[in-house]
Amino acid sequence: MKPFTTSDGLTLDYRIEGAGKPLLCLPGLTRSLEDFDELTAAMQAEAQIIRLTMRGRNGSDWAADYKSYNIVQEARDVVEFMDFIGLEKATIIGTSRGGFNAMILAATTPGRLAGVLLNDIGPELDPAGMGKIMDYVGKPPRAKDMNALVAGLKAEMAAAFPDLDDAKWQALARRWFAVSDTGISLNYDPAIGTAMAEQALGEAPDLWGLFDLMANTPLALLRGENSDLLSKDTAEKMQARRPDMLFAEVPNRGHIPLLDEPESIEIIRELLETA
Repeated sequence: MKPFTTSDGLTLDYRIEGAGKPLLCLPGLTRSLEDFDELTAAMQAEAQIIRLTMRGRNGSDWAADYKSYNIVQEARDVVEFMDFIGLEKATIIGTSRGGFNAMILAATTPGRLAGVLLNDIGPELDPAGMGKIMDYVGKPPRAKDMNALVAGLKAEMAAAFPDLDDAKWQALARRWFAVSDTGISLNYDPAIGTAMAEQALGEAPDLWGLFDLMANTPLALLRGENSDLLSKDTAEKMQARRPDMLFAEVPNRGHIPLLDEPESIEIIRELLETA
């Protein structure tokens, strides 16, 4: 595929697979297009799966100016990418931070959105989950080998994802970190952590206002049953504000559902029917 380069000169990794109505998949804070491997395997026979890795993450160029690691710039990159591939309109699958990118798109280019699925993200973030993110983002992993890395992930996350087997934990470890014979390292720009810390010092944006700007966009929400970032209370508030919003809670999942669960596939299919 022809390389995609942003207007400020960064080449971003992407993949397009399958055929049908387009699903544009936007990953989380430190994640890459590989977080949609399960969704692609499950749905590429019935939808066109378009995956983009944001600037500074695995497979995409790192930015010289770390301050460009913000949701407004990332949403601008998405619009440029849509223009690049000739995609006028798409249903957005916004996982975690990707959901914030979708909210910015609803505010700036609502005509480009056929629908939005928010994957375990909302206008309010649980302080416990947000604290964990701020503790790890931008910091090198402590694990020195694969066994230690997997053990650490399971110690931290197995309670929220109790049905994953060892092979899946190994696969996720290789997806989320750079694993080589010389050790374990981050597969994203550590300066994302610096950007996050500086942004946290500023005035918090009105995310409920952004959520409300999706009033005319078909909307769906997934919540991991064990999520420590999207609380039940926030999900209920979102439902009260958008009674027509599709909603599903995914059992045995924390932050984030992997998108191959029956609940996830069903709600994506239902959302696509409105697109």
